[in-house]
Amino acid sequence: MDLQLKDKVAVVTGAAGAIGGAIAEALAAEGAHVAIWDICDEAGSRRAETLRGAGGQAISCVCDVTDRDAVEAALAQTLDAFSTVDLLVNAAGGSRAQTTTSPDLSFFEIRQRDMELVMALNYLSAVLPSQAVGPTLAQKGEGAIVNIGSVAGGEPLTRSLTYSNAKAAVASFTQWLAVHMAQEYSPRIRVNAVAPGFVLTDQNRFLLLDEQSGELTPRGETVLSQVPMRRFGEPHEIATLALWLASPRASFLTGTVIPVDGGFTAFCGV
Repeated sequence: MDLQLKDKVAVVTGAAGAIGGAIAEALAAEGAHVAIWDICDEAGSRRAETLRGAGGQAISCVCDVTDRDAVEAALAQTLDAFSTVDLLVNAAGGSRAQTTTSPDLSFFEIRQRDMELVMALNYLSAVLPSQAVGPTLAQKGEGAIVNIGSVAGGEPLTRSLTYSNAKAAVASFTQWLAVHMAQEYSPRIRVNAVAPGFVLTDQNRFLLLDEQSGELTPRGETVLSQVPMRRFGEPHEIATLALWLASPRASFLTGTVIPVDGGFTAFCGV
């Protein structure tokens, strides 16, 4: 199916990571021009080089998406290269062990600063780029924003306090912004979110798989016991839905938060 993304200009935040990277690669394969916004200069540059090596058009912008000035600078660099922006995918995010309860860290001991950092990394990382790119979409009267949330935003994960809270905020923000952009600027500006389930990435692999044997850890076994499809997701499976939501093929879809989770949110545990 032609997603009609050829020559569209897409910003992907966190595109040096697994999910953001898969989305950036898929966009480039569809003929979109991709601006990679990532805090890691070296990894972002490598991703852009990979896309260009495969025949795509891509640039890398060093950007801390929790900092308004950095976001504005990345937007200026993107506009200088591609003149406009049509699509925004907010894929930056992550967690910190300091906000996850454990035998060594109780809920009562979690520090405010650590919670603020995780909230910024997952919530403000969607809000600030949307504020920066939004005026360009409003002026054009069309475009799409896709936020990468998590099933944790609807089903708070045991022990994962602030990450779950932040992803719930992303889901709420997605719905709010969808209505705001449609009513205040143009009904052809759409805002949706993908809520991935458990996807193996470099960030969580050590929690789910034993580094030596490659077998499931106790945590990994617990996770898969709650996933009817009995496997972890792959980044490209998240990218497939993100691209469709960003494309004109999803022209009557806005304000949605769609899980891609192997049935996790459909399973009640019995």
